[in-house]
Amino acid sequence: MSFAELGLSEQVLQAIAESGYTNPTPIQEQGIPLILENRDVIGASQTGTGKTAAFALPTLSKLELMGKPQCLVLEPTRELAHQVSEQFEHYGKHTGFNVALLHGGVGYGTQVAALEKGADIVVATPGRLIDMFYRGIMRFGQIKVLILDEVDRMLDMGFLPDVKKIVNVCPWDERQTLFFSATMPPAIQTFAAWCLTDPVEVEIARREIPSTVTHAFYPVAMNQRDELLLALLKKTDYHSVMIFTRTRKEADAVAGILRQEGSSKIAVMHSDIKQTDRMKALKGFKEGTYEVLVATDVAARGIDISNVTHVINYRVPENAEDYVHRIGRTGRAEQEGDAFTLLTADELDFADSVERFIDRKISRKKLEGFEYTYTALLDDQPAKPIRRPRRPAGRKRR
Repeated sequence: MSFAELGLSEQVLQAIAESGYTNPTPIQEQGIPLILENRDVIGASQTGTGKTAAFALPTLSKLELMGKPQCLVLEPTRELAHQVSEQFEHYGKHTGFNVALLHGGVGYGTQVAALEKGADIVVATPGRLIDMFYRGIMRFGQIKVLILDEVDRMLDMGFLPDVKKIVNVCPWDERQTLFFSATMPPAIQTFAAWCLTDPVEVEIARREIPSTVTHAFYPVAMNQRDELLLALLKKTDYHSVMIFTRTRKEADAVAGILRQEGSSKIAVMHSDIKQTDRMKALKGFKEGTYEVLVATDVAARGIDISNVTHVINYRVPENAEDYVHRIGRTGRAEQEGDAFTLLTADELDFADSVERFIDRKISRKKLEGFEYTYTALLDDQPAKPIRRPRRPAGRKRR
């Protein structure tokens, strides 16, 4: 099936043609007709499947120019909001619609001006959107399409109460709600049942990892984690590598270690960094100015970064689903990629959870030429249980 057969508007089809796309992805083919029919949709949201276009293309095709917010898209992070707003602008460039991007970390002037200019589509993070509402700048009375993206991520980040407030002030009658979440824990199931009307479930992608990615755990003593990371990078022929840490403090520390070793093409990305610097880091990494991006999970979901050859987990992620999202940054579009994870003794339970989640064993590897401090994790065979010698028959314990 071609895009022309899906019922999209001529203006949107023109933008698609100029982008060089010819055939829709499975989620686009499945979801676009439902959205054009004004059905509420609920689906699992895996990155790299064309999900954003699946909701942007039909929304742009069915809205009418009003100069007031008609479509509201909620995203958990500034980077995702920025990326989604760019796609709406790209695919809507022939429609005349204006897009406003609202998020924290920057001043209000440009964002207020975008709303006052007459924005038809608003892409926002929850905190800044509520702030704009309380200031009397953002109005929700004309919202016809509400898109909630990466809802499980918003739950993880503590945004769900704010999201509920936003849903409540949007019109309920004749509002179409599109709901995307990679997982559906009970809290999200309850939320979905509350805000959706007779939704159609769409399978965007199974919870799976790219088949082109090679995985490896690198066991190491706790006090050699940094040393092994440096040695691994020196022996790896990488084009671009993302190193994921659990915390912002770890990300800064790892970047500092790499710079001390003479690496200059290093960028850092986490929520404590100013938004302008985060966008500069992401842009530089995409364009090749930086070869290494050290990041927390703020960069794990949804962000479109092509040609990442390696992903390294500085620690095993505590949530197995985060492992899938992180390594989804490599092996995209059928390209080969490598996922390395440093493993210490205190992380064995997390490693087991990852293997159960992806339904495969991940090989343990040693880096050739690296002088390891002994840890039981390096043993090729598990230690045999100690057996006490049997006492001679008839001999009694004193």
